[in-house]
Amino acid sequence: MSNQIELRHLTYFLAVAQELHFRKAAEKLFISQPGLSRQIKQMEDILETQLFERNKKKVALTPAGHYLKTEVEYIFNHLEKVERQLKLVGDGNSGELRIGFLGSAMQQVIPQLLLQIKENYPKVKTSLEELSNFAQVDGVLNDQLDMGFVRVSRVPSTLEMKTVFTDTFSLVLPERYPILTREFEGMHQFANDDFILFSQAYSPLYYETIISICKDAGFAPKISHKSVHAHTIFKLVENHMGIAIVPTSLQNGFQMRVKFIELKNIPQRAELSVIWKKEHTNPVLKNCMELLLDEKNSYL
Repeated sequence: MSNQIELRHLTYFLAVAQELHFRKAAEKLFISQPGLSRQIKQMEDILETQLFERNKKKVALTPAGHYLKTEVEYIFNHLEKVERQLKLVGDGNSGELRIGFLGSAMQQVIPQLLLQIKENYPKVKTSLEELSNFAQVDGVLNDQLDMGFVRVSRVPSTLEMKTVFTDTFSLVLPERYPILTREFEGMHQFANDDFILFSQAYSPLYYETIISICKDAGFAPKISHKSVHAHTIFKLVENHMGIAIVPTSLQNGFQMRVKFIELKNIPQRAELSVIWKKEHTNPVLKNCMELLLDEKNSYL
């Protein structure tokens, strides 16, 4: 018996760690359950560490097992990235750039970035995934994304962050709301309205900023609904379920019976930032970041 951990051990371990069920993991791996149990026992013997708590009712990870699961997921994510990059290089491409984003980034920053990449690096393949702030930070940390476009106030020390677009906020009202744009005096006029906000879990910084806008106007907003999609928020406003405050750029691309009043005279701004790993290994990222952060292409 080998006294070293092999890739198959990690594959078997991760399947059990994800399923927490030996039979289901064995079926997923197309091996017998006794064979899988032997492989896990062999792995624990080599490491001299128990990875799973086993009894007749359930299988659970030990603290060591939890730690190893996180590390193995990172290893496999990185291996998948290396494999993709090698295939692209072999096909004559320069590589792949995996981009996470919030919906609002699609209104301004990302379309321009993709055009610049296509023009300057036509052999670079890009992939996009709309994710929450937290999911993007986690994706960049765990090597599932190369860069993300987020609205956060800070990130872990292993990541870099730079603001790429600063936007005003706009009030979103039903089309026939009984206040005209020229009659707008301030947010205090809406103290008795219900508000529809992006979910706090989706974007804590946005949520806190909207609360501060209302607080500056002398009231705490009555929050009736929350969503993670601008389309849903606008649809609720259209149907008189409440009013909303969103980054001004989100008014582009939606055809709904709502109206926008830009809040130019408040200090709060919606900042969109790009994040990436300081110690990244993707050769494509450096060139694309230079495009994004080039002063002549700045969105600030």
